[in-house]
Amino acid sequence: MALTNAYLMTAKNLDGMLSAMRTAQAPEKFTIKFLESLGYTSTNDRLIIGVLKGLGFVDENSVPKQRYYEYLDETQHKIVLAQAIREGYADLFRVNSKANEMDQQQVKNKLKTLTQGAKSENVLGLMAMTFTALCKQADFSKTGTVQKEERPPAPQQVQQGSPATKDEEVKGERRHALDLAYNIHIELPPTRDQAVYDAIFRSIREHLL
Repeated sequence: MALTNAYLMTAKNLDGMLSAMRTAQAPEKFTIKFLESLGYTSTNDRLIIGVLKGLGFVDENSVPKQRYYEYLDETQHKIVLAQAIREGYADLFRVNSKANEMDQQQVKNKLKTLTQGAKSENVLGLMAMTFTALCKQADFSKTGTVQKEERPPAPQQVQQGSPATKDEEVKGERRHALDLAYNIHIELPPTRDQAVYDAIFRSIREHLL
């Protein structure tokens, strides 16, 4: 049965407890001591732990699950809670897809049918009260649209041809780099002395070549 049996004795502190959860750092375990550190010391308040388990916020050992951390987002918490309610009371939503819009008496009647007489009138009333109180803290209009942080797409590298083409370009650049030519103009003095010309070309060979 996809129907949580958890309930509160009173919903007067529900809003405050949920708000305190969002403003506090998530604990390693959601214990009575942690609840008291939030300022809720009544024995009635302790029942919120069972409700959180039924809604998938914490596991059976009271360790926060992913949903708990998502609920800490002030911009998304009502949507997260609505999804949790849909899952925790899935059987109720199968009977009426808009169960969140039913009043407390209507919810109680549906729960009586679903539990097949296994719960007393008092317990059914508390379950119905807890359900309707939770629904008031949730936003069902955007259920399933919780926005998760998205990473920006990695910048695409501009491809300038295939690897073979790139190799050819590199080789071409190397060829261009090595294919350097220098034109040197030397004015030879007019002379009939061959020794002068020999000295000039010898100097060019020693210093330039």
